[in-house]
Amino acid sequence: MRTKSGYKLFSLMSIILPVLLIAGCSVSGSSSNAVASITRTATLTGTQEVPAVTNTTATGSGTFIVDSKTRAISGSVTTKSLTGTVAHIHTGATGVSGPPVVMLTETTAGSGIWEVPTGTVLSTANYELFLNDGLYVNVHSNANPRGEIRGQISIQ
Repeated sequence: MRTKSGYKLFSLMSIILPVLLIAGCSVSGSSSNAVASITRTATLTGTQEVPAVTNTTATGSGTFIVDSKTRAISGSVTTKSLTGTVAHIHTGATGVSGPPVVMLTETTAGSGIWEVPTGTVLSTANYELFLNDGLYVNVHSNANPRGEIRGQISIQ
């Protein structure tokens, strides 16, 4: 024979248990849809160029973010004391030159802010390089058409 308090507890549990189960399912469902992004930064100087550019006071800093599921890359570089003509992300380890893989665009001519174009996606190989410090960014100028400042994209 059930007591009044036992019946109330049973009724309460029959309401709470399904709610907890549903809540648990929706939490785990939303975590599987979470986007994991990876952020790397770059500090650009003339001495990192290959060969080094020692007659510049130009500097720069950048942040790049890659969606680990889609490999979509976003980010920008901001330069100081430099009128850049073009900027790229290249493949290459520290001290090694490599080909450009992402062309950056200046937000406004002369602003010194260079962005990754919307919708840019890294290849699988370049994503692996991004994860392992195998990409660098550099900014070219009229005075140094091969590149005036450069910075390795890495965890700093």
